[in-house]
Amino acid sequence: MGNDILKGKRGIIFGALNEQSIAWKVAERAHEEGATFVLTNAPIAMRMGEINKLAEATGSTVIPADATNVEDIDNLITQSMEILGGKVDFILHSIGMSINVRKGRHYTDENYDFTMKGLDVSALSFHKVMQAAMKHDAVNEWGSILALTYIAAQRVFPDYNDMADNKSYLESIARSFGYHYGVAKKVRVNTISQSPTMTTAGSGVKGFNEFINYSEAMSPLGNASALACADYCVSMFSDLTKYVTMQNLFHDGGFSNTGVTQEVISKFSD
Repeated sequence: MGNDILKGKRGIIFGALNEQSIAWKVAERAHEEGATFVLTNAPIAMRMGEINKLAEATGSTVIPADATNVEDIDNLITQSMEILGGKVDFILHSIGMSINVRKGRHYTDENYDFTMKGLDVSALSFHKVMQAAMKHDAVNEWGSILALTYIAAQRVFPDYNDMADNKSYLESIARSFGYHYGVAKKVRVNTISQSPTMTTAGSGVKGFNEFINYSEAMSPLGNASALACADYCVSMFSDLTKYVTMQNLFHDGGFSNTGVTQEVISKFSD
């Protein structure tokens, strides 16, 4: 049962693919908390996933859109306002992709066409979404825009490859656009740096299972689940966090501030 902390709020949720997706969990929780929203994903991702099932469960409309295509994003923004009956109060950007990772290209041997495509999908698309939203005056004052990121933007995780660069750029866009959107419209922009989570995208990274286990051992509270991340997103969409903006918010059980844990030390003891 929800507490109606999003009652009357409207939004757009990018990136729900299947029940493993954080965006999927966010949509379910936002619905429970009284929000109405539009779901969107790239046409190819929609063919791979089960987004229509989520739309039926949450009473939502699905609008296919390529987040790298400015015309698609413009259409998504205007159609969303028509469907929802006005401006939106929140947007979730939960999109990330590296062709270099998919193709097994090492970070020191990138295919730069792959690199630029991944950068466009994973980071520049966030700028495109907010630029379109601002142009159409699509977000209410005190609205909340979130993107999901990962601590590889600050620290080296070798197999995360060029996605680390993408996330660094994503976080920079959140700060820079957050300043301008805050001054112009009192819209807040943040990123949430989530624990490694077993999603369809995450599971494509080499050694991901081992790293989840390592992160669990390095986090005083353990890894945060996709559902816990959805709860955090909902709180950031609500009026309870109105003055939080331009922040990279770690949601990782304490991993980001932990040098080492006794559990990890014990694995190296004689």
